[in-house]
Amino acid sequence: MLKKLRWCLFLVILINHNAWAQVPNLPQMVKTKGAAVVNVSTTQKAPPESDKLPNDQQLPEGLPPEMEELFKHFFNGPGGDYIPRDTQSLGSGFIISQDGYVLTNHHVVKDADEIVVKLSDRRELLAKVIGSDARTDVALLKVDANDLPVVTIGSADKLEVGEPVFAIGSPFGFEQSVTDGIVSAKGRSLPGGNYVPFIQTNVAINPGNSGGPLFNKDGEVVGINSQIYSRTGGFMGLSFAIPMDVVMNVVSQLKSTGKVARGWLGVQIQDVTRELAESFGMQRPQGALVSKIIPGSPAEKADLHIGDIIIEFNGKEIETSGELPPMVGMTPINENAKLKIIRQGETKTVPIMIGLLPEQEEKLAEAQTEDKPSNKLGISVVELTGEQREALDVAKGGVLVKNVANGPAKNAGIQPGDVILRIQGTVIRNVSDFNKSVSNLPVGKSLALLVQRRGNPMFLALKIDKN
Repeated sequence: MLKKLRWCLFLVILINHNAWAQVPNLPQMVKTKGAAVVNVSTTQKAPPESDKLPNDQQLPEGLPPEMEELFKHFFNGPGGDYIPRDTQSLGSGFIISQDGYVLTNHHVVKDADEIVVKLSDRRELLAKVIGSDARTDVALLKVDANDLPVVTIGSADKLEVGEPVFAIGSPFGFEQSVTDGIVSAKGRSLPGGNYVPFIQTNVAINPGNSGGPLFNKDGEVVGINSQIYSRTGGFMGLSFAIPMDVVMNVVSQLKSTGKVARGWLGVQIQDVTRELAESFGMQRPQGALVSKIIPGSPAEKADLHIGDIIIEFNGKEIETSGELPPMVGMTPINENAKLKIIRQGETKTVPIMIGLLPEQEEKLAEAQTEDKPSNKLGISVVELTGEQREALDVAKGGVLVKNVANGPAKNAGIQPGDVILRIQGTVIRNVSDFNKSVSNLPVGKSLALLVQRRGNPMFLALKIDKN
């Protein structure tokens, strides 16, 4: 019995030792790594004094000179002269090379006329932008100096959820502030961050921390602190960092060309919900559901279809749609890749050549509502006019939803102004196709509807509970 107790005590000590071994020695880490963390301050020069009013207001045309002076006095206050002021902001950054390359966020230096990098030894150096990428929110700066302290670059791929991490930065201008926490999640997809699988942490990040480093337990930089989720403007326990694997891919391109080229399939995708998985005959929700294929894109040339579900990219599983864009974006242009897809219940492998992501503008459109619903879905639809097709970016087919009443369609999230393109695999070319398809829809089964909303296609799951 005593022998067993000794063994138990030994195991408890061993487990505790291993747990403590995972916790970084923060004071030592800060001493050795903090010197490479910098404060980044920017200035945006105000335009020279002119006849412009504040907030870009314009004087009415044709005013006599005495009335112009009266307007200026009214808007600009006593004295009558509007004095423009420079705009200043603060952020963080870190040095990645002894000859002066510095990393920070794109949004920290965007539109800046002057950038000053303040080192931990109080030196202040003017910096120039080598390149900046809005999609990943990464900017590469250069200062004229040598023998600078540098960080050690690590890999976010090796991070584990629950692993301790810490940040050094300048929240609210308080330089060399240290906060710590753990990795809360990996591979987070955020609005506007399609090409970044963010690291989520509970490290306290506040305004001024942007662009600063996120360190792992070994003192390696594994991410750039970029965003927080907050309802107050301050830290609420959710912060997000750009993985260094993504960052260094961007850095190499910014150094060589000053801009970033990304891989592109030419599809719009969405998550597979439980209802959509049921409608497609899948055992569980998985993959990226193709809702649109861009004409002339690699996807069209590879014969991908709307309704295909991409479950693997080059052998890597795709659990959610947000995992696919970063993988494709980091793949070299004109490189051959393989997609594993589910098409009408069958698994297929599709070879595809990665294209170059073009700059595209979203087209937004709104539709007016009138008619009352007259079918079991609870919606009314009409044919699209030529002007509506151009405004809504619908080349052919489809019907325009004019009104939505209480019923299956409203429950599924269909809205006035949506264009219905397909119902459970059936292409809807006109109102006649729509009416015929709706009349044959089964009851009590999840159905997949492809709609286009303000230029963006998406699948919605719909179920008719009764006739």
